[in-house]
Amino acid sequence: MQNQQGQGASHATGGSKVPQGAQEKLPKSVEDNVPNTVHDTGSSGSKSHAVGDSKVPKAVQEAVPEKLERALPNSIHDTGDK
Repeated sequence: MQNQQGQGASHATGGSKVPQGAQEKLPKSVEDNVPNTVHDTGSSGSKSHAVGDSKVPKAVQEAVPEKLERALPNSIHDTGDK
């Protein structure tokens, strides 16, 4: 049975590398923010803010907050910020 936070059921619509038990215990909002390459909910809640080249793995780009991405130098992760 699912509670108001979406716990008690997995929200994956595709593949997932997250153990089933963890999927059922995590709130839907957390599942939606995990990169789809790790836990595919079909959500686009996680995204990269790079506009150019990046040396940061795509899954990490999608998982970290925008503020952290923008704190990196453009030579490592180009967000277009000056």
